[in-house]
Amino acid sequence: MIALYINWNFDSEIINIFGFPLKYYGLLFACGLLLCMYILKGIFKRENLKDSAHEALFIYGIVGIFVGARLGHCLFYDFEYYSKNILEIFLPIKVNQIGEIKFTGYTGLASHGGTVGLIISLYLYSKKYEIKYLKILDLIAIVAPLGATFIRLANLMNSEMIGSPTTMPWAFIFRRIDNIPRHPAQLYEAISYLIIFIIVFLIYKTKNIKLGNGFLFGLAITLIFTMRILIEFVKINQVEFEDGMKLNMGQILSIPFITIGMYFMGKNLIKNESN
Repeated sequence: MIALYINWNFDSEIINIFGFPLKYYGLLFACGLLLCMYILKGIFKRENLKDSAHEALFIYGIVGIFVGARLGHCLFYDFEYYSKNILEIFLPIKVNQIGEIKFTGYTGLASHGGTVGLIISLYLYSKKYEIKYLKILDLIAIVAPLGATFIRLANLMNSEMIGSPTTMPWAFIFRRIDNIPRHPAQLYEAISYLIIFIIVFLIYKTKNIKLGNGFLFGLAITLIFTMRILIEFVKINQVEFEDGMKLNMGQILSIPFITIGMYFMGKNLIKNESN
């Protein structure tokens, strides 16, 4: 077997303007969100939902995702640090030991927290625009895996959330970390989420499949977090306290989402069988 190791040595910054960096993470995050909104515009039209509701969704979505993802990281992955540096939870800065303030951007975001934040913000959104809550969860579930694809590509550009060492011929050597061939776990997840997007989108587009509200939401989160659990086995732990744990924090936090997803899918299937 011929080794085709890929030397990965991208600088996470694209450009720095007067001390404010434009990073691949932010660019890919924004591109993914805009693409999702573009696809949702067509979906909203198909569902006879108002343009004003689609436009407002952008604000609700980005606030819910970002606030949830930030709090999720600070609470579940680095609570000890952020409990002593509360200001850094909310501001994109870091204060060193001599009191100097440096703009760093938000360096910690957790996908589980982002999911919870989005679910909560969509509840508020559904009340404001009088759309059934499960219906809007279904519509968002169509594009959510695509958004997750872009986030994992952003992680790849940052050389973060790297995989464990491997001798597989497609291994990546993350030069900014070390010189060890590793699983490109970010790419595994990105490809998985893209496939999930295609599956959920095609099911939605197939008119002869009758599904109740909540099924697509259940399907999407079940598939996404099942893949998250599986791929975590070829990742290195993100924080030290995970060392020695049979399941790391990402895997543990994925279990409730899978349970909820299976509940909504099962509820719909039972209902369809009884009709």
